[in-house]
Amino acid sequence: MRLILFGTGPFAVPSYEALIDQHEVVAMVTRPIEDGGKRRKTAENPTRDLGEAKGLKILDPPNCNEADFVKQLEAFNADLFVVCDYGQILSRDCLAAARLGGINLHGSLLPLYRGAAPIQWCVYNGDTVTGVTVIHMTAKLDGGPCIVKSELTIGADETAEELEPRLSNLGHAAIEKAIAMLESWDGESTLGEIQDPAMATKAPRLKKSDGKIDFSRTATQIFNQVRAFVPWPRSFMNWTPQGKSPIRLIVGRTSVVDEADMAEETLTDVDPGAVALCDSNRLWIQTGVGLISILEIQPSGKRMMPISDFLRGHQPNVGDVLS
Repeated sequence: MRLILFGTGPFAVPSYEALIDQHEVVAMVTRPIEDGGKRRKTAENPTRDLGEAKGLKILDPPNCNEADFVKQLEAFNADLFVVCDYGQILSRDCLAAARLGGINLHGSLLPLYRGAAPIQWCVYNGDTVTGVTVIHMTAKLDGGPCIVKSELTIGADETAEELEPRLSNLGHAAIEKAIAMLESWDGESTLGEIQDPAMATKAPRLKKSDGKIDFSRTATQIFNQVRAFVPWPRSFMNWTPQGKSPIRLIVGRTSVVDEADMAEETLTDVDPGAVALCDSNRLWIQTGVGLISILEIQPSGKRMMPISDFLRGHQPNVGDVLS
């Protein structure tokens, strides 16, 4: 089958490397290079790096739906477009440039988490199961019929950064199964499972402001947020030492303080966001429900460090408010 691959980010790389080795891949479409043609960090477009290493023809239109570029795609006589982590929505005209249209590998069990950041938001919400979905593409974002789904369990302490490569490694088998289904498809019968719009949830692109910790939420919710926003935008809070300027603190690992540990301490009732306990190696903060223990922290301009290292140079008082 003649394929054209569309992608930019790292999520596509394991699947695309296998597809290039096993199929006739005639071109790769990716995002254009910025900075006046100068390459920046290699990690910014690992899909392009793969295509260049494999000797593929690289196409990088500013808009893949422009009429001239669609004509360029038509000239390849591709059977199928494979799209993953690309960054543009393909129009109906663009999809029609391949005999079988396009399929998209998405990092969630659709219709859950449609959008740009499905992995982060499923961790943020404390989901225990996720997976990948291959859809037969329509012009609606992540809205086409689901051809193949593959599930995995999310670890209790797993971060989004740790989960992403595990999910991406599910992609190739799912794509190959979808290709096999399309090869035998009559072009008219129902293919896959139509998504139920009532079940759809959103996974919008992350913003730096998403990382601000709201201590009115529960300790478990904050624990999940911290896991979700690794490596970006990270979760953060602000602390103003007495008589000093505020310090922004990026939060690394955390844990929810269990009731048995709380029972061993004499704790003062404080409002959400206030320090409930601080000693040489523990910093517990009150939340809307329960206490969150900060295990790693990074003061602005410093390295990430164990909380005990931070507390050797800083000593928040019980009742100090973190916001």
